[in-house]
Amino acid sequence: MIDEIVSFSDKLDKIFAAFKINLIAGTIINIILIIVLFKLTDIFTNKLKNKFIKSGDSPLPVDHIIPLVAKVIKFLIAFILIASFLQSQGYSLTSLIAGFGITGLAVSFAAQQTIASIFGTIALLSDKVYKIGDYVKINDLEGTVESISVRSTKIRSLENFVVTVPNDMVANSIISNVSEAKKRRIDVVFGVTYDTSDEKLKRAIEIINEAAIANHDIYKEFNTFAHELDDSSINIRFIGYAKTKSYDTFVQIKSAFLLDVTSRLRKEGIDFAFPSQTVYMAKNEN
Repeated sequence: MIDEIVSFSDKLDKIFAAFKINLIAGTIINIILIIVLFKLTDIFTNKLKNKFIKSGDSPLPVDHIIPLVAKVIKFLIAFILIASFLQSQGYSLTSLIAGFGITGLAVSFAAQQTIASIFGTIALLSDKVYKIGDYVKINDLEGTVESISVRSTKIRSLENFVVTVPNDMVANSIISNVSEAKKRRIDVVFGVTYDTSDEKLKRAIEIINEAAIANHDIYKEFNTFAHELDDSSINIRFIGYAKTKSYDTFVQIKSAFLLDVTSRLRKEGIDFAFPSQTVYMAKNEN
């Protein structure tokens, strides 16, 4: 009887020893497989990215999209290998997936904003809404795009602040990419006094046209016209386009144009109006 107990104990020791060896060996093999497959994924995605970049045929910005795809592939590789290994060790894969599903549900509520931002990033990149260095307007915010990450976009505002905007919010906003403009609109109003004669009023329109024609940075397709009778001025409006898409260059062209028109009008003796009121008092005959 004692011999049988000792024999059974020896068998259990051998089984446990073999189990430990299998567990350690299986763990090492899975780690090696994960590392190798991760390396192969990196090699494949890098070759794919370089191929698209060299060909220039991709409608998407692959330098942003492919790293996201690589992360998803790596996650699936790790999950499948770990799940298969646990299954081989006697763990129920069904229970594991169910537990993972419950955990994932809890995590999804906590990470809902992050997930939404990631989908917003994919939408922005696929539509090529803007790129780093572009000057954009997003709702009440405008400035230069400094960086685009998986979660957010950083914009250098006009106040020189760095504003971080979640990409899901950007994707649901009206975006104006000013840098994509091929030309910039000049829309200005010149107000002259009401005592300006008809001849000088017509001459003022001619002077503005002459200044626009003389400026080589302004397209010659423009309109100049008597716009409205304001409270204290007769307004002449000019609408044209500057030959630039750069905001800095645009303001310089507009400034040079305004200074030239001002100088020409003053030389002709045409006065600019300013806010004023005329008060008429009735004379009392008594």
